[in-house]
Amino acid sequence: MYNFDFLVIGSGLAGLTFALKAAEFGSVAIVTKREINEANTSYAQGGISGVMNLVDDSYEKHINDTLVAGAGLCDKKAVEAMVKEAPRLINELMTRGVEFTKKNGKLHLGREGGHSENRVVHVDDATGMEVENVMVRNVRNHPNITVFEHHFAMELLTEHHLGKKAKYLKNIHCYGAYVLDEATGKVHRMLAKRTILATGGAGAVYAKTTNPDIATGDGIAMAYRAKAKIRNMEFVQFHPTALNVPEADSFLISEALRGHGAILRNADGVAFMEQYDARKELAPRDIVARAIDDQLKKRGDKSVFLDITHLPDDETRNAFPNIYETCLQYGIDITKQLIPVVPAAHYFCGGVETDLVGKTSVQQLYACGEVAYTGVHGANRLASNSLLEALYFADRAVDAAIIGVDKTTFNEKIPQWDESGTFNTKEWVLISHNREELQQIMSNYVGIVRSDLRLERALRRQTLLYEEVEDFYSRTRVSIPLFELRNLISIAYLIIRAAMDRKESCGLHYNIDFEDSIGQTI
Repeated sequence: MYNFDFLVIGSGLAGLTFALKAAEFGSVAIVTKREINEANTSYAQGGISGVMNLVDDSYEKHINDTLVAGAGLCDKKAVEAMVKEAPRLINELMTRGVEFTKKNGKLHLGREGGHSENRVVHVDDATGMEVENVMVRNVRNHPNITVFEHHFAMELLTEHHLGKKAKYLKNIHCYGAYVLDEATGKVHRMLAKRTILATGGAGAVYAKTTNPDIATGDGIAMAYRAKAKIRNMEFVQFHPTALNVPEADSFLISEALRGHGAILRNADGVAFMEQYDARKELAPRDIVARAIDDQLKKRGDKSVFLDITHLPDDETRNAFPNIYETCLQYGIDITKQLIPVVPAAHYFCGGVETDLVGKTSVQQLYACGEVAYTGVHGANRLASNSLLEALYFADRAVDAAIIGVDKTTFNEKIPQWDESGTFNTKEWVLISHNREELQQIMSNYVGIVRSDLRLERALRRQTLLYEEVEDFYSRTRVSIPLFELRNLISIAYLIIRAAMDRKESCGLHYNIDFEDSIGQTI
């Protein structure tokens, strides 16, 4: 029997934060499809934004920077609430054991694109990894938390599994999930009084991404199939500076380098950002990414270059030890050589729509972290607001989820998983080919710069892939690669349709057929 008060799907900062706090009120299961540490959080280099210095900074400045970056589409109430709670949540992390970088005994506050003041707390240039490791240690030591590693959440359990048609229901409830145990191949029915999606983003829908390959949009796709509301999927943030070395697998070169003084140059060595924005390298990511894309297309180059060679060698090595060592592995000494970079899919500003306490449109289902659309990011995320959003909405979701949990019962009528009538197949090569084809479609037609014609072409090809894969799925025993492909195809559809519906250019969505933007453009 797998019955828990709280079922947390995902093991990044949002999921671990919720689990630790909810464990004080009931039993918690964490389901994660790899090791618990393998989450987008671990790859976050920059840090966590928060007003920790009220002498030079203010909540109003942080709020305004967030609203400006969001190109007019942020929920101001959500932004204000999150920003004002940032110091408390950062101090909470320190209490749990996170040792943020200090200088002269005080927190060292970095600055990244879009921020008007230095307000990013960090652990050198590997903040996410340190925060994740500390949170995992706390989770491992908690008696009320059970961790299911190498378990894959396949479907959310709703009235649909009781034979009811969702379109005829006024209220849909979530009763847990079907979860595949990778080791045994068995599908477990996990019942829960409250289910929390914290599955991160979906960068793997694109050919180049800074995300790990686990970022296949599982939570958004599951919620979509369960008839939850999905919003703002057209706003996909491309990080401007991923290391462009084939073996590096799009390793992220943190925005903190530009905050520290790094300059973007084209292949001729010309600093080009001043042609696009007065803030140059410190402009918001959508502007920088489009500027780089524009340079690459106009010139036919394969990379632009980050230049930090003008700073003292020791200063660069001390400030960015992880980036320095990683680049050195690929033959690049960043203290003496330029770093080849290109934009890569990085962060989803849209997702499963929630209210200000993490509730989705499906009863008993919550979402926090990158999987959720909370209104904080609008059309573009301000740098280092992502981990803060994960902390804040996980914190708020716990307060909401515990209400009435002791009076909620498990829905034992949900049937066990039925895989009768299916068979194993050796045609797994079709899955890898379809995944690569989907990634190329999205990169070519639904990337940084879009058009109506490109979007229409993408939809036609996505539809064909959907039909092929659904036919394959209906006849085949379940597997993680197959479910990931189905999820990615759903994510592609949601991005394409949302992009087609938005008849303007705004923030991260730039359509050349609608160049009069209400937000920021180049």
